[in-house]
Amino acid sequence: MKRIADVDLNGKTVFVRADLNVPFNDKGQIADDTRIRAALDTVKHALDAGAAVIVASHLGRPKGERKEELSLKPVAARMSELLGLKVGFAEDCVGPETSEAASELKPGEVLLLENLRFHKEETENNDDFAKQLASLADCYVNDAFGTAHRAHASTAGIVNHVACSAAGILLQKELDFFAKAFEDPKRPVAAIFGGAKISTKLAAIKNTAKHADKILIGGAMANTFFAADELPVGASLYEAELLDTAREVRKYAQSQNCELLLPTDVIVGSEFSSKAETKVVNVDSIPDGWMALDIGPRTITTFVEALSNCATIVWNGPMGAFEMEPFANGTYAIVDALAGSSGLTVVGGGDTDLALHERRAVEKMSYVSTGGGAFLELLEGKTLPAVAALDK
Repeated sequence: MKRIADVDLNGKTVFVRADLNVPFNDKGQIADDTRIRAALDTVKHALDAGAAVIVASHLGRPKGERKEELSLKPVAARMSELLGLKVGFAEDCVGPETSEAASELKPGEVLLLENLRFHKEETENNDDFAKQLASLADCYVNDAFGTAHRAHASTAGIVNHVACSAAGILLQKELDFFAKAFEDPKRPVAAIFGGAKISTKLAAIKNTAKHADKILIGGAMANTFFAADELPVGASLYEAELLDTAREVRKYAQSQNCELLLPTDVIVGSEFSSKAETKVVNVDSIPDGWMALDIGPRTITTFVEALSNCATIVWNGPMGAFEMEPFANGTYAIVDALAGSSGLTVVGGGDTDLALHERRAVEKMSYVSTGGGAFLELLEGKTLPAVAALDK
């Protein structure tokens, strides 16, 4: 797979597929421009190399319909501010007017296309649509790690219709850090999984057991393991249909010489509310009607100690309902442990990312992934369709 640095871009028009799927507040303003900033290194590289740059992205899920609230026009304005140059905006991503705007683009100029998903052909990976996108430029660069697990027209199909293609700086950085953590890691290696459901991370946990020395499990997914051990879980969220699977996962981890650490105590709440009555109980003593909503203090101590000697740590998913203050200690303790680690720390997942921001610890991580679904599929051992397309 070529990197953008391997391609001569001088005098060429470059199509950069970025992930500019940013959140907006209720006033229609960009609430967080992290993804826009993350895309700028590749855009700047292409500009410095003497290229004209066309940037394309999706925003939200318009399902093939034009929806003004999902227009990328505000993103063009923010990109202009961050780049310090005027970013042009095309009212569509294909069509005669877009083709004309692309053909008139000069080296050093940037054009942002309207939301790709205003056309259903994008998510259908329609070949004619991919060909139309490809016709706008001389070279294709994929820098959208957040959509790399989707075989869409702008991430996979377009590669079949361009003379050259390469990975952007962000995409390559994501893959490089993941390789450091999984392919040839410094040991010991620890992986931390949290969140609500074991079903969404089952494949990732099993695949990780082949690579890690220890796996720490928190969040509501731990409740399924408790139930599998026939412990009372009260009103806690768990997946009754996956009890046998949970037992199999534990057995599989043992077969891979991977230590699986589960909570030994939890914070329970009388209801799912920040105003709930709370108490600390052992995992075998969750009362009827109460919900396990965070790992307990003894578990925090155990988990932090388990991480203290690790040279590589990968984390996906919070330890509890950290959005409510009474149940935030477990997640924040893991954030603090990674922030103080001298090892390689790679973090992915939207909720986990939010916890890092709240703790002001983003800069203290070795790398924070920009793609939740793509990051999880890498943990599962899958080949990402967009990366496979570039490999071709």
